[in-house]
Amino acid sequence: MIRIIFSLFTILFCSTLLGQTKDTWYAFWNKDSTLIGYKDKSGTVKIEPKFTGFCYASKFDDIIAVSEEINGDWITYHITKSGRIVGRDSFYTFDNMCDCESEGFIRFRDTVSDCVGLFDRKGNIRIPATYNALSSVRNGFVVGLKGAVKTYWDKDKHSGCNHFSWTGGKEVLLDTLNQLLVENFSIKNELNFFSFQKSKTPTNDTTRVFFLGKDSSYYSLLDSEKEFKQWLFKDLLSGLNFEKLLGASYDSITVESSNGYTILAKEKAMSKYYSELKKSLLELLDTKCKYFIMSNGFMDPFMDEQYKPEKYFNNCGEFKEWRYPVMDIVISHGNKKHEKQNHYVFLRTDSGYQLISATIR
Repeated sequence: MIRIIFSLFTILFCSTLLGQTKDTWYAFWNKDSTLIGYKDKSGTVKIEPKFTGFCYASKFDDIIAVSEEINGDWITYHITKSGRIVGRDSFYTFDNMCDCESEGFIRFRDTVSDCVGLFDRKGNIRIPATYNALSSVRNGFVVGLKGAVKTYWDKDKHSGCNHFSWTGGKEVLLDTLNQLLVENFSIKNELNFFSFQKSKTPTNDTTRVFFLGKDSSYYSLLDSEKEFKQWLFKDLLSGLNFEKLLGASYDSITVESSNGYTILAKEKAMSKYYSELKKSLLELLDTKCKYFIMSNGFMDPFMDEQYKPEKYFNNCGEFKEWRYPVMDIVISHGNKKHEKQNHYVFLRTDSGYQLISATIR
């Protein structure tokens, strides 16, 4: 059964990729930039501009959340490529943003139960709304939370908001067929779901987190921070030289120094700053070095279009940190009153971790 499930993961994921490359529709504005519609790649209008509000996807692959005004009333719903309308008034929102389709799936919230479920690309309910929270689909996996209680921490409802966090409950790992894979999926750090492996027993790989599955197999995922630290100290810093650092650099690097802020091709950045970069990074090998490493899902260099490769962002312009984690090394100098910090930010690309920005003070 598990072999069949895994095959379905592959089929679903690959079919999603094929759909994205063959038939993606693109958002466009009407003449006065008040309404949004969608065109195909040849410019043929597929949906005339009629959507408005703060929720819209710049690209339409399978299913999207939309809103429109009809006779003075606002209506919200999800629409598929075939024009099927589902999930009226059931947006799943986070930080004032509607959910964006992921691998052909989109989350929705049942307003009666206040629970979250999952639509597939055809608008069918794949996971019923029985969970307090669901993650977006990541490599065919979904993390669900059940039995939790809302803890409101913005009691004054600042600016009309009512922020809360979940307390208690139990996290589980599901697939997109709503099959329970792992009953106790408690996680602390960011895990890379695209590193999934299954084994009969746990291995000695300290960069992986292992979970006992319902089928008595072990599901393991890379802990992004542990993986990065291992690469940093065992690979990059060991015998660090110009060629090695150049090879571990992104095509363009953002550098902030006493001379200001600039974006340079990696060859120019290395030619100009290599000595400073090497000296500072090698400080990490000194036991007295004050530093910490944190996951950073926000990428300044990629906010400009020329540094924004499409694959790193979803159809709503959100950075996909769950697939391409960003790690920030922060090295501190001086005392608390006169402390300076250098930052070295690495992006996990398909070719491994690469330096994308550096702040040298």
